[in-house]
Amino acid sequence: MAFAPQVKIPATYIRGGTSKGVFFRLQDLPAACQQPGEARDKLFMRVIGSPDPYAAHIDGMGGATSSTSKCVILSKSSVPDHDVDYLYGQVSIDKPFVDWSGNCGNLSTAAGAFAIHAGLVDPLRLPENGVAVVRVWQANIKKTIIAHVPVTNGQVQETGDFELDGVTFPAAEIVLEFMDPSDDGDEGGSMFPTGNLVDDLEVPGVGTFKATMITAGIPTVFVNAKDIGYTGTELREQINTDPEALKRFEAIRVAGALMGTAAVAIGTAAAIPGTLVNQAAGGGEREAVRFGHPSGTLRVGAQAKQVNGQWTVTKAIMSRSARILMEGWVRVPGDTF
Repeated sequence: MAFAPQVKIPATYIRGGTSKGVFFRLQDLPAACQQPGEARDKLFMRVIGSPDPYAAHIDGMGGATSSTSKCVILSKSSVPDHDVDYLYGQVSIDKPFVDWSGNCGNLSTAAGAFAIHAGLVDPLRLPENGVAVVRVWQANIKKTIIAHVPVTNGQVQETGDFELDGVTFPAAEIVLEFMDPSDDGDEGGSMFPTGNLVDDLEVPGVGTFKATMITAGIPTVFVNAKDIGYTGTELREQINTDPEALKRFEAIRVAGALMGTAAVAIGTAAAIPGTLVNQAAGGGEREAVRFGHPSGTLRVGAQAKQVNGQWTVTKAIMSRSARILMEGWVRVPGDTF
């Protein structure tokens, strides 16, 4: 029996925020994978090492967590007034599936830096020293992200003293602006699919409780922790190792979807008086909020306003960092795709 030899594909392994992913230039992908479809999905699953019934990703670049099972494609932008198109794939760990429906806010940080490093940004737009403004078109959700990337001697500045909870070592700060992150039209539109800041959400098998449902960054359902039997300070392991908890949260997610990146949603909801997030942050008008998560805290800003009785958000802002961990080629069996 003949076995196909391995093929090698140019790739870069990058940490962005508190996530990691394998980055590709579109032009470097095999011809069959340069278009959306089965071949591309098969390639990315094999690169990451999925589907893996052992949930370990021993035979791939993935880290067996949702934050480390990601692939990204960048190309020069086809959209006017943008530098690069950024396409993100979330690879399932144990199922043969790549989710192209959303964005990763963490890897958005790395997208701007990689775009410069990979020669995808017009050199005339880059300072020799200072901060480069990279206009990223997020192709999954069709939104604009502005990345402010530090540059030293014409190269991306990756080292620095910016500390990010969840990341062991300091690095250079990259400021991201998520432009018009709500879901309705070029002018922003309503962020609340039900038209309400707070709804009574009825979840079969769980109960009825107050919820804020918002589309900003990603569709998100916010509930008061105490209403579902939690303190809000539980660590990730306490949730992920509790099958009943996971089942309960999935029921809430589905119920919210039937009625209508989380940090962006949190910052946006906090900026709008009356939402559960705003109330939890102390209420009133605010343009920034610092919230706790299992690894520490994160500060997110948002600019929201009412137009014709509807809330809109013009942008959400947060700081992250990114660093290239490895670059060269990733190898996969030649019959993968």
